Amino acid sequence: MRHWLAAHPPDRPALRFGEAALTYGALHAQAAAMAAALAAQGVARGDRVGFLGQNHPAQIVALFACARLGAMLLPLNWRLAPPEWRFILEDSGARLLLATPEMLSAAQSVHERALDATTLAAPGEAPDDGTPDDPVLLVYTSGTTGRPKGAVLDQRALHANARNALAGFGITEADRVLTLLPLFHVGGLNIQTTPALLAGAEVVLLPRFDPDGFFDAVAQLRPTLTLLVPAIMQALVAHPRWAAADLSGLRAIGAGSSDVPVPLIEAFHARGIPVQQVYGATETCPIAILQSRAEALAAPGSIGHPARHAEARLVDAEGRPATQGEIQIRGPATLRRYWPDRPALDAEGWFATGDVGRIDAEGRWWFSDRLKHVIISGGENIYPAELERLLRGAPGIIEGAIIGRPDPRWGEVPVAVVVPAADFDAARLLAHFEGQVARFKLPRAVLTLPALPRTALGKVEVARLRAMLDQAEARRAHTP
Repeated sequence: MRHWLAAHPPDRPALRFGEAALTYGALHAQAAAMAAALAAQGVARGDRVGFLGQNHPAQIVALFACARLGAMLLPLNWRLAPPEWRFILEDSGARLLLATPEMLSAAQSVHERALDATTLAAPGEAPDDGTPDDPVLLVYTSGTTGRPKGAVLDQRALHANARNALAGFGITEADRVLTLLPLFHVGGLNIQTTPALLAGAEVVLLPRFDPDGFFDAVAQLRPTLTLLVPAIMQALVAHPRWAAADLSGLRAIGAGSSDVPVPLIEAFHARGIPVQQVYGATETCPIAILQSRAEALAAPGSIGHPARHAEARLVDAEGRPATQGEIQIRGPATLRRYWPDRPALDAEGWFATGDVGRIDAEGRWWFSDRLKHVIISGGENIYPAELERLLRGAPGIIEGAIIGRPDPRWGEVPVAVVVPAADFDAARLLAHFEGQVARFKLPRAVLTLPALPRTALGKVEVARLRAMLDQAEARRAHTP
């Protein structure tokens, strides 16, 4: 992928960010200059280079610079708390940490070698010996144990994923892609952004999502494609500008990260914009299954068919082929391993997603449920085990658990279910989490119970906890 930028006419528009516009020639030159600067800092093949900041061209430049060196870009979620950044940086052994100017102070607080990504350049010959087999992205995704784990994605994986996107979305050099989802996720980075650069299209980059920023960009720059998550779709549909907004330039939108409610899909379809659902995971780069535009209109809510350069299958609890079961993915876009050398695939190369799907009579795939105990809030994964570790040291409780509660804005939010001690105070319990995890992970409410429901083996019964929470919410709603 290190040659993607140089493959296009140097004067073709590549990246727009605010008032700044970069051609493919300029973007290629910046990547070469950053590669030289990173090499001068001692970065070599296999090294990890962290990046902290909201969406910025410097992150795209850093990715292609790392590709030239055979190094790995390590994007950090800027919404996390400093202890979470520190864990990832230490676990990965990042050689240095790049940051945007507004995040530089925070970066310096968690890594001894933190540099301003927007000013990093060096003269001299830029190394250019990365290969398709070299890992180029190390993306941390929370595990069910509550500790993040790094998915190792090589250059070949990003290339295969980009070809999946080009085929699924029909991306060509004539397109203009609006990127507003965070580039620290493989979704924001790889579903449309890096594929657009492979195709020679133009990317319009917003620092972060803002409804007015979205409507302004769509009206003034007329992008042809963009990628959204349900929480953003809901915010747009509910916004006063929605009804009168000129969305006619959009050929389609991609949507994913969690189950997309059909009413939201229909709201976009009513404006003449097909919503192409994408299914995947950090470990699949992420495109594994996706809808065509025709499928999006014919079967709202479906996730489509396996991507062109991916295989997908369903297996039952015994590992046998099934029409409903766990979704497993295989192909060149899947991860190589978990960092540093933890296996991620079975002996035949299949990645087990932990999600349940089904195939209908027409051969379309549908997402059914999650085997993993995960809360998806506004497109962000929240793993209860991480919060439950903190809950065990919280004041005023005997025991507790974390579960997800449906939320009209975010999809789900975490709730603490606890057995109170004599000195229990709900406000003090919620305050216990402040500063220890990202704000989007903070429990939004507390439910008290005399005891947690458990199985015969002592495991908390999550399904019963959810039912109890639903009953408590229903009683509260009907209380005068």
